[in-house]
Amino acid sequence: MDHKPFFIALLGLILATSAQAQWKWKDAKGNLQFSDRPPPSGTPDKDILQRPGNAVITIVPVGQAASASAAPASAPIAPTKAELEAAARRKQEQDREAARQKEEVRRVAEQRRDNCNRAQSNLRELQSGVRMSRTNEAGERVFLDDAERQVELDRVRGTINTECR
Repeated sequence: MDHKPFFIALLGLILATSAQAQWKWKDAKGNLQFSDRPPPSGTPDKDILQRPGNAVITIVPVGQAASASAAPASAPIAPTKAELEAAARRKQEQDREAARQKEEVRRVAEQRRDNCNRAQSNLRELQSGVRMSRTNEAGERVFLDDAERQVELDRVRGTINTECR
């Protein structure tokens, strides 16, 4: 005797029973929610429109996961101590990263102020008309001519434009 039709009929009966074991409620936004699990804690009784009977049977075929669109809404579960500690560590790391970024912004701003001050000082010296000199690769002192002074003036003005904002 073939038991396959009997088994299929029994499975259909069980599935029909579990399909009726549904919760129905309105969420905080007024949207209807359906699930085989109770609504989140804190949902007012007036918003719970349907409760399942006493017997709740859920059948999930072996090796198959529920699709994301059919995933039931589950009641929030209190986090474990390990989860709380992990969240605290993540928060500390985020705080450290924010402090590092803030320090980097402060450091860059300070460097720009220093660059601006030095460039403005160089500009005043170049515009003063005082003879300026440099040390060349051979270690000798060489005075700037008018063309070299103009090149240096242009370079310093470019630095002021970028660093003194």
